[in-house]
Amino acid sequence: MPLRARDVNLRYVRVIVSSKDDHTPSLFGDAVEVPGRRTVRPRVDPSVAAEREASATAQFVALRAQLSPRLHLGTSSWSFPGWRGLVYRDACTEAGLARDGLAAYAQHPLFRSVGVDKTYYRPAPREEFTRLAAQVPPDFRFLVKIWRAVVELEPFGGGSAAPFLNPTIAVRECVQPALDGLGDKCGPLLFQFPPLRFQTNRAAQEFVAGLRGFLRALPKGPLYAVEVRNRTLVGPELGETLAEAGVVPCLTVHPTMPELEIQSRELALDASRPLVMRWMLRANHQYAEAKDLYAPFNRLVEPDDASRDALARLARAALAAGLGAWVIVNNKAEGSSPLSVERLARAIAEP
Repeated sequence: MPLRARDVNLRYVRVIVSSKDDHTPSLFGDAVEVPGRRTVRPRVDPSVAAEREASATAQFVALRAQLSPRLHLGTSSWSFPGWRGLVYRDACTEAGLARDGLAAYAQHPLFRSVGVDKTYYRPAPREEFTRLAAQVPPDFRFLVKIWRAVVELEPFGGGSAAPFLNPTIAVRECVQPALDGLGDKCGPLLFQFPPLRFQTNRAAQEFVAGLRGFLRALPKGPLYAVEVRNRTLVGPELGETLAEAGVVPCLTVHPTMPELEIQSRELALDASRPLVMRWMLRANHQYAEAKDLYAPFNRLVEPDDASRDALARLARAALAAGLGAWVIVNNKAEGSSPLSVERLARAIAEP
């Protein structure tokens, strides 16, 4: 049975969510553009700056050849105009890239995946996933974030049909459209839980128990991943819950979480399941601060060698065991996720 809002004592657990209105752009860029502003659609091209395009592309192709085809590197979304010269050749608006940029993004030799982040804010129908799948090569795999209503207790709780930890709603609104639309190009389906504030151990245990029932009720077959943002949840109880349901933990570099090695050890990674990781945010910044500091995301502002090396070690171990490995990188990790992916790829290929 799904864990409903009324089943949780709200004195003990609440989700820390933003109170500001959600003005997230529509999933595939059908936002209204500035009148009179010409949108240049990106060319399907490896898309590096003109002065280093030929040599850099050759280097990326050679680097890709050193990497396992089971390794899926990519970024959190693709619609960043500041990536001109790194991923895109032409000047584009954010809306133009959201609509037309994925085909160009997927031509970059190192990108075998991308995070579909905007499905966290609203579900997408099968037809929109089908449109995405048509723009990428056969070996490309998407990491799809599940709708926030399924993983946030507030402000979505209340009523017998509350979406929070409701497997029926999760499958109908999120899982099945992604599977039907993406087909073989569907990678991990990610349940990313926001920070939860537990005032008692019992509250944390109730959450894990509710999560256990929810995961067991999901249809078998897809690669499900769970990411938490509470270091107090990182331990054997959560690891056993995920393993019993055939779900993998998503290890994450984030200020609210312990180091990657601790996560991998405490969550007891399944040696027979793919590895899923996300490189999200440096420990010395909050999200909004990093966004302001790093924009327009076209250079490495604060390289994080420790996180890069930890991600590379874990990825190499998974690949050596014959498993798949996903690493999705955010601009807020170091300043520019395409450049971070390049650094990470070299660290994996040349330890």
